[in-house]
Amino acid sequence: MTVNPAQNVDPELLPKAEFAFPGPLRDRLVAAILDGSKTATTGLLAEYEHDGEPLPSVGERSVVVDSDDRPVAVIEATDVRVVLLHEVDIAHAVDEGEGCTTVDGWRAGHEEFWQSEEVRRALGDPQFTVHDATPVVLERFRVVTRLHGSC
Repeated sequence: MTVNPAQNVDPELLPKAEFAFPGPLRDRLVAAILDGSKTATTGLLAEYEHDGEPLPSVGERSVVVDSDDRPVAVIEATDVRVVLLHEVDIAHAVDEGEGCTTVDGWRAGHEEFWQSEEVRRALGDPQFTVHDATPVVLERFRVVTRLHGSC
């Protein structure tokens, strides 16, 4: 759903933006979005393809939900591009707001997550692994609205 930035849209009409799986990691990522330290995210192209979901597009808005599936903010995509995993740069890694100061550190954390049993189960591939040539979706976003009740 592409939304004109000038439009005031009911968050219930927007697609959900779910960062990681519910639990401590999602809670940390949502907190980083709300405090402004997280302005980028990376997803697997394979996940979009598996789920039959279109890639986000610039100007598209979505509602960030917490681990209890409560809406906490509306974000708007400001940049979207597909690159190979080895092409992710330090600026993107830092803007993910997870405290990484090197691409190697960022990549190690993401590889651990992407090769976890939860992700493999979600992709329906118990042997799924990532490597330098794995296509990833880099998205930059901005918080448009913090919703009532968000910390």
